[in-house]
Amino acid sequence: MTTSDQVLLADIGGTNARFALLQRGEIGPVQHFRVADFATVTDALTAFFARHAAGRPAASAVLGVAGTVENNRCVFTNSPWVVDGSELQAKFGFAIAQLLNDFEAVSWSLPVLAPNDLHPVGGPRPAVSGAPMLAAGPGTGFGVGCFVPRKVAPIAIVTEAGHATLPAISEREERVIDQLRRRFGHVSIERVLSGSGLENLHQALAAVDGETAPARDAAEITQAALDGSSDLCRAALDMFCSLLGTVAGNLALTFCSEGGVFIAGGIVPRFADHLAASSFRTQFEHKGRFEGYLRKIPTSIIVRPDAGFVGLKAFFEQMRRD
Repeated sequence: MTTSDQVLLADIGGTNARFALLQRGEIGPVQHFRVADFATVTDALTAFFARHAAGRPAASAVLGVAGTVENNRCVFTNSPWVVDGSELQAKFGFAIAQLLNDFEAVSWSLPVLAPNDLHPVGGPRPAVSGAPMLAAGPGTGFGVGCFVPRKVAPIAIVTEAGHATLPAISEREERVIDQLRRRFGHVSIERVLSGSGLENLHQALAAVDGETAPARDAAEITQAALDGSSDLCRAALDMFCSLLGTVAGNLALTFCSEGGVFIAGGIVPRFADHLAASSFRTQFEHKGRFEGYLRKIPTSIIVRPDAGFVGLKAFFEQMRRD
């Protein structure tokens, strides 16, 4: 291929944007940009192309975006950027500029991830071949997607499940959610199961226990929980893991994802061992008459940092076949 035959791959979240070039079936080095450093996605892409490919845009573009895609356009929930495929196509001369939800992109990666890309949770369990595979997880928000390996052509189902109502299965969880309800009105899944959500959970637990807690960001809460320097932070991280198990189990039932449940996003890999030792798996299976059904479904954490790019590549290759 020539430089003009390269394909731009992009993984754009609320905090960070990552770009890479696909050439000869290989994904090149991933370049990181902070969203806050650029007024628009066009500015960020111009900076990326100035550093790569001798400043020449790629022939086509496939972009994973952390938001709802409507008419090939995304208005972000957690950032001021707007990404419009038609505008990018006109600006950079792309033959194709296709937008996918970021968890749609991750979903496309699931069939091609290798065992060392995954951290199993709850012991080995064989996945059902040909069954739906679910990707879900916390980052700036909470994303959910499902890969369905159909005989005709596989598809990835995109959802906005992160904005569904967060469930509680214990009195203590209900009291925490009640604290958050007073603050936000509606308490969605991502109000707790996200980076800012862990901070919300930490504050709400302090209020429930009548404590005065110092302000901490998600990274500080996680570190204090893991090093044992704060009982409150440990309680917040433990409840985070428990609620994630509850939500993941609900989603597994919703999609009948016997092909496996894969926890994605940038947060959980930082405490993969803690999640594996937590009540995540117990709460995942805790579904009454369907406990036996869920007990058979494998759960894993995606620890490969460029899984979204693997999915974008898989999607582009399927698009060419179609």
